[in-house]
Amino acid sequence: MPKKISEATRRDLIDSLLLENVQWAGRLEEPDFLARIFDVNALPSKDYRFTNAYRDIWQHRVNNLRDWDDDWIFYDSRFDLLHADDDLFLTFLCETLHPVVRSGPEEVERLRQMYNLFLRKDGYELVERARMAGRPVFAARQASDVDLTSLESLKESLPEGGFTYIARQITRMESSIEGDPDLAIGTAKELVETVCRTILSERGVQAPPSIDLSQLVKLTTKELKLTPADIREEDAAADAIRRLLGSLGTITQSLAEIRNRFGTGHGKAADAKGLGSVHAKLSVGAASTLALFLQETHQSTRTK
Repeated sequence: MPKKISEATRRDLIDSLLLENVQWAGRLEEPDFLARIFDVNALPSKDYRFTNAYRDIWQHRVNNLRDWDDDWIFYDSRFDLLHADDDLFLTFLCETLHPVVRSGPEEVERLRQMYNLFLRKDGYELVERARMAGRPVFAARQASDVDLTSLESLKESLPEGGFTYIARQITRMESSIEGDPDLAIGTAKELVETVCRTILSERGVQAPPSIDLSQLVKLTTKELKLTPADIREEDAAADAIRRLLGSLGTITQSLAEIRNRFGTGHGKAADAKGLGSVHAKLSVGAASTLALFLQETHQSTRTK
């Protein structure tokens, strides 16, 4: 992996960790944390009394109650994180969020967002790639230039009961836009379907299991009173609002057709060609905007 993360970005990250008093090793002792990344038993000691880095670090950060500064790891020449290759620096950051290292989901997500705030300036971001005991394991990737605002807003608006599955769909879309556009397209359609079924279920409406996506969205918009017929003549710009609401059906029909031809979920010939990331971004953007609109309308009308 070429070196793209600047020293300025690394120093900004280090300063932020210090300002927020974040223990980078989490609930592990520092030599045990570093052993997950480096062969600390083979690295030299800086203290003549010990034969390797593990014993050295243990003495000065555990046994002597931290007689080195908390940011020592970033300036120690044996690890050289300030100037190391990007993959090593990113691995270090991912390990600080690992379920073995840090267990609090709120702290993990807060740190990930802080990391990404700086990393995206240099073209990287940390995203969920797997799960361990129900908690996310993160990996680095090239930052996507797709606008994920709607996806983040959708996460925040979700009911607690439906969060886990829908959040997993959102994560799958985020992480596959560049590397697996077909998966992102297929998941975009599934996201709209899941949100619609969740809304209808919470409103006591039973949707037929075999209903197609277009009919499912129509049923949802009818329940939410979002059909063109629900707009009163005296409403300002009534015709424009009707046309906009009518376009919801076009979006969902297009999503279904793209997914059926190019997305995952349907068998295709071995030599079939898929679409690229630009089409995946379009599908994910449309699906997330539609899902967010339906979910927010559902929540606001339920509150009223």
